[in-house]
Amino acid sequence: MNRIVKKAGLYGLLLVLSGCSWLRPQAPAPQVCPPQVCPVCVSKACPAPRVIEKEKIVTVLPQTAGELNLPIIGEVEHVVVHPSGFQYEARIDTGAESSSIHAENILLLERDGKQFVKFSLLNPETNELVEMERRFQRTVLIKQKDGEPERRYVVKLWFTLGDIKERIDVTLSNRADFTYPLLVGRNLLTDIAIVDVSRRHTINTAKVTRKAMEKVK
Repeated sequence: MNRIVKKAGLYGLLLVLSGCSWLRPQAPAPQVCPPQVCPVCVSKACPAPRVIEKEKIVTVLPQTAGELNLPIIGEVEHVVVHPSGFQYEARIDTGAESSSIHAENILLLERDGKQFVKFSLLNPETNELVEMERRFQRTVLIKQKDGEPERRYVVKLWFTLGDIKERIDVTLSNRADFTYPLLVGRNLLTDIAIVDVSRRHTINTAKVTRKAMEKVK
C-alpha cells in the first residue's frame, strides 16, 4: 500500500512539474522578416560641362590727339609713293629731319638747261627695278653714325599715308642695309600726325594705280 502511495506521489509530482509548462501560455514564435533586398542604386549621370566664356576686354585706342586733333600713327606704316604707285612698309621716325627712299642707279642729268635725276625704285611686289626721272631739287649732306657724311640728291615725290597726301622733298639713298626701304621724317609729319611708337600698321593706305597717279606728276 505504501509503495502505491509513493508511486502516486511521485507521479503527481512529475505531473505538477510538467503541467507548469503545459499550463503556461506559450509565447508566440518570433516573426522572421524576409531578407531585405537592397534597392539597386542608379548612378546619376554627370551634367554636361558648361562652357564659361571669359569676358573679353577690348581696349579702344584713341585715333586722334593733341589740340589740332591730329591722327595717331604707328612706328611702322604702309606708305604709297607716287607717281610709281608702289606701296612700301615705312619706318616713321620723328628723329629724322627729312624723308628718304631706297634708290639705285642714281644719275644727275641736264636737259634744256634744267637738271634732272634719273634713278630706279624697287617694286616691292615683283622685286624688279623700275626707272624713274624727276626734277633735281638740291643736294644735302647727311651725317652717318659710322663713316663719312653722305651727299644725296633730293627730288620731290608724293607720299600717301592714310588720308594724308603730301608732295615733299625726298633724299635718294641706297638703303639695302636697312630693314625698311622707306623712311618718313619730320618734313612730312610736322603738324600732320602724332607718332605712337607702341603701335604698328594703324592705318590702311589704299594702293593707287599708276594710271590714277598721272594727274599728280
